[in-house]
Amino acid sequence: MINHKKKRHHTRYFILAAFTLVSLISFNPAPDIKVKDMKELNEAVAAVKPGGKIMLANGIWKDVEILLNAKGTEKAPIEITAEEKGKVFIEGLSNLRISGEYLVVSGLVFRNGYTPTGDVIAFREKDGVYGNNCRLTECVIDNFNNPERFETELWVSLYGKNNRVDHCYFVDKRSQGVTLAVRLEDKAGQENNHRIDHNYFGFRQKLASNGGETMRLGTSPNSLSTSGTLVEANYFEHCDGEQEIISNKSCGNTFRNNTFWECSGTLSYRHGHDNLAEGNFFFGNGKDNTGGIRIINERNKAINNYFYKLTGYRFRGALVVMNGVPNSPINRYNQVVGGVFSNNTFIDCDYIQLCAGSDAERSAVPVDTKIENNVFYHSTANQIFTAYDDISGITFTNNFLNLGVKPIVENGIELVEMKLTTNLNGLAIIESPRIHNAGCNMLKPLATAENTGVKWYPRKSVELQFGTGKDVVVEPGENTLAEAVSQGKAGDVFLLKTGNYLNSKNIFIRNAVTIKAVPGAKPVLLSEKNSMFSIENEGALKLSGLEISGRKSPDMAGNSIVTTSKYSMNRNYKLIVENCIVKDLDINYAFDFLKIYKNTMADSIVIRNCRFTNITGHVLELNKEYEDLGIYNAEYVILENSDFSDVQNSVLTVYRGGTDESTFGPFVKISDCSMIKCGKGKRNKDQNAIYLHGVQLAKINNLNLVESADFRLFLTNGDPVTKIDKLNIYPESDIVSNNKKYELTNLTHQSRNKQ
Repeated sequence: MINHKKKRHHTRYFILAAFTLVSLISFNPAPDIKVKDMKELNEAVAAVKPGGKIMLANGIWKDVEILLNAKGTEKAPIEITAEEKGKVFIEGLSNLRISGEYLVVSGLVFRNGYTPTGDVIAFREKDGVYGNNCRLTECVIDNFNNPERFETELWVSLYGKNNRVDHCYFVDKRSQGVTLAVRLEDKAGQENNHRIDHNYFGFRQKLASNGGETMRLGTSPNSLSTSGTLVEANYFEHCDGEQEIISNKSCGNTFRNNTFWECSGTLSYRHGHDNLAEGNFFFGNGKDNTGGIRIINERNKAINNYFYKLTGYRFRGALVVMNGVPNSPINRYNQVVGGVFSNNTFIDCDYIQLCAGSDAERSAVPVDTKIENNVFYHSTANQIFTAYDDISGITFTNNFLNLGVKPIVENGIELVEMKLTTNLNGLAIIESPRIHNAGCNMLKPLATAENTGVKWYPRKSVELQFGTGKDVVVEPGENTLAEAVSQGKAGDVFLLKTGNYLNSKNIFIRNAVTIKAVPGAKPVLLSEKNSMFSIENEGALKLSGLEISGRKSPDMAGNSIVTTSKYSMNRNYKLIVENCIVKDLDINYAFDFLKIYKNTMADSIVIRNCRFTNITGHVLELNKEYEDLGIYNAEYVILENSDFSDVQNSVLTVYRGGTDESTFGPFVKISDCSMIKCGKGKRNKDQNAIYLHGVQLAKINNLNLVESADFRLFLTNGDPVTKIDKLNIYPESDIVSNNKKYELTNLTHQSRNKQ
């Protein structure tokens, strides 16, 4: 007799065992694959299955173009990572393309090189073949820059849909091109639902040209298409490339809970409609040109944001509402329609700009726009609002302003007593019993330097800093200084004694170098080369307490004391000269103090407490970007408490041509200086002692021009500010300007008002 009960028991056991075996086979993860070169990597990518993991072996991967084109699934993505995060270095001429589906790339470091194509990392294989549902996480791009300053390259280009970039560290972008861009070239990249979150963007130097954005979403031709990208909880530090930190050029994007720390520029709604900025923090801390949010186009909003000590003017204000162009072409300025700016807090922000950019072309004023429930506080200024045109299309409701500051409208901004205090999180906040339902309600920034980026890669400051190294005493003699500098490290200070330092070799400056006199000493620097110092890429030079003479220079035209590299420099340099005597640069003609070359850029040039005399060339001629594209050669030029005499060419020439409005400078400050018999040489065709062309901010105070050539101004695009006070002009000198849009007070010579 058959025991059916026992048979059923064995059958159930067999089925259960079979199911368990199938389950183990089905869900057993694919084995990890470790690869050590490109051949093995390509083979692994071709063979990998959903749920697989490919590990790049620790070490340097040089001159590699990596293509990841594989297909994982939502539940079983494919991971491509480092054997150990932060120990796989992509160097040389290298890039990465992410294509396919459900790929996760992590742990890679790009350094010591640049891309051979237009992108370092691109979410595509080629046109129309994009990565979708892919993720780039915990990766680093550090100074991975083309050596040619104006060779355009992007660090990260997002194509396709549903991709994410998170917890990455992007630092020291130098060459032209966006750090991270969302590309909307076709339908396959629109309505993309990308997420960009918890990344650290740091230290983007001033490019002095358009194309220095840290982030851009879309471009002008597709700016009326919807992107739908979320930019959330990212930290931006010293992102100063141009005036648009983030350039929004598409529709339907959200910028939420990001922190901007001492960034020059603004989050700009340059094109596109229906975008939202919410819960963001903008800390300027008094740094020049720091801004907030710039508004253009339709139905764009800024809600519940915090703005602190922003100094930016015009397009870089804390809040900028632009004028538009009637029937604007897609690449110009659409009228602001239906903007909403509510529940924001502004503390010690210098400029709220309304109808900014108003001119003959940009004549369409904002309409149907609301500024409501905001709190404005300034501890020192009596006026922070500027209206450049008709603001009747802007409705003000339930806004609050502290006593002593002038409101821009009679209704909708209430003057109340306010108290500035600090909350438990260290955030400056406003207190007043009169304020209701207004201002930002965020108690602290959600994105910080500590909770963004990666944990395993060292953070760095890329600021060129003097005096951070060791002191090195250098004896007088031939080439003793050149040899000491060649052996020095960044930040070293070279101390010179009394005596002659003759250089028959060029002194190459490849890091931050200080050369100064020992206290009480009188060192004299001479050169038998046509230039004494050559500032190379990564270089910065500070000269202090020295006598610099040209009497040993070769008998040839075009000598100089300091020169930049003849080649493109992708790193901005610094030059500081203080308490020095520079004389007898008169061996042959055109002997300049500083000679610069095209595609070089000074962060700052400072001459302080110096005396320059007997020079056949220029002291500072900063005019090598002559194509009139808005590019220029120096951001800050400062002359203080210095005397210049018998300079045959100009003491100072600064040139910025064209009408581009993307950049900040140049900025020129001249105070307590005298120029005697300057600019009168027969080879100085323009007969200028000073020529400022396109300078955006010039402050001249207590300047004496004696028996010198003219002070020439060319006031051009943007809204340049030129203030001249205590100008003493003696015979044969005058101010020559293309227009009279400058402030002149305390002139002691009757100007001929040349035009």
